[in-house]
Amino acid sequence: MMDFSDKTVLVAGLGVSGRSVREVLQGRARRVIGVDERREDADLRSFDAIDWDDVDMVMTSPVFNPRTPFILEAQRRGIPVVSEVEIAWLLRADNERTGRPAGWIGITGTNGKTSTTEMTSAMLTEAGLTAPAVGNIGRAVSHAAVDPGNDALCVELSSFQLHFTESLALECAVITNLADDHLDWHGGFDNYAHDKAKVYRGVRRALVYNADDARVTALAREARPAEGCRRIGFTLGAPEAGQIGVEDGWIVDRSGVAGGAPGEAVRVAEVASFTHLTEPDGTVYPHLLADGLTALALALGYGVPLEPAVRALRAFAPGGHRIATVATLGEGADAIRFVDDSKATNAHAAHASLSSFGPKRVVWIAGGLAKGSRFEHLVADQAHTIAAAVIIGRDQRPMLDAFAASAPDIPLTVIDPSDNATVMARAVDAAGKYATPGSVVLMAPACASMDQFRSYADRGDQFAAEAARWVDAHGGRR
Repeated sequence: MMDFSDKTVLVAGLGVSGRSVREVLQGRARRVIGVDERREDADLRSFDAIDWDDVDMVMTSPVFNPRTPFILEAQRRGIPVVSEVEIAWLLRADNERTGRPAGWIGITGTNGKTSTTEMTSAMLTEAGLTAPAVGNIGRAVSHAAVDPGNDALCVELSSFQLHFTESLALECAVITNLADDHLDWHGGFDNYAHDKAKVYRGVRRALVYNADDARVTALAREARPAEGCRRIGFTLGAPEAGQIGVEDGWIVDRSGVAGGAPGEAVRVAEVASFTHLTEPDGTVYPHLLADGLTALALALGYGVPLEPAVRALRAFAPGGHRIATVATLGEGADAIRFVDDSKATNAHAAHASLSSFGPKRVVWIAGGLAKGSRFEHLVADQAHTIAAAVIIGRDQRPMLDAFAASAPDIPLTVIDPSDNATVMARAVDAAGKYATPGSVVLMAPACASMDQFRSYADRGDQFAAEAARWVDAHGGRR
């Protein structure tokens, strides 16, 4: 905890996190100075105007990488540079019922953070706790941290936030997976992984890790949690001692977190009973099942009883733009379905999405802002799933090169990027020409959206609207 009453805090960037910190610190800090070159309500409109002699701490937005000049200047002067998460942690309010600050459950990783955070929040809520999903989703973490009505916080943590965060000591923490992402911001994969690993420092109750990811497993082994903290691995295979996983169609725990002795097999529930985690034919969405296993480990590790945790997982529906069927033509196995997974903004996420479907069932809408990524391995590994592909985006060359190198026989349609307003309509029409009974038109682009759309959500909304239009034009929507 920190007393800010004698401190001047410079808030760099007045986006969602910056505005939240500025509001929370009003009345708590001696002075708050907002700096943003683009916002008229900023106290300063230029970083050159900062009076560094009157600054005790800098809270920086994730938009600024660690090599930004004002950050380097603050560090040269010995002024702490922190994230919104660090401010929130230092300002935690006592819960009105327990008299202690709400416990934090931290979720980070390259993919699966949002679904896991939402699932964990649902499990704690079903158990009677006020435990919102916050951070990169929902309410800003700084506002949630000072709310005495919260019993717990389920916090989605980005690598950007963690870079400038040092004080966290979470009750439960997980790294869902690690793949190349944001490497330009961090200056390489090792730096990226180092920032992610901060969630494990001093974790108190449950250190959860992806046992199917060698790099995450290594970080979990190297971590130094608090004495008595339980390590729990999750796997899509049969679990070993200390793990929760899947065996003979059941979620099975061998970590002891579900009530058995460590190493003893405890059947939690049949996978098929979680209908939101499977295709209509019962095929499991592997990435959503992994998220569910992660959330169970976190919630049970926090102390939630097994029954409400399982009930919440059965009732859970993935959030927007996460493998959601948005339009259907026909019925049963011969239906043509349009599936929105616009949140799959990198190759790792798109691989998980594609692997949810059967051989040659997918007409894939792919492409966008590649951010320097390559896709040869993704296309080679999923060529058996992809019947055809429609390439969108202004940065098409990496995806086209990947198909040329890894699957030259898969038919492609390349969408002219010159008109953003009609790109999705043209992409859906092109995909519809490839679709046959039983096809899934999947938008899991493996790329960021900002080249042609406002956000991945805007991209997903446009896909849903155009899919509905296409289905209406071809015989009706249901």
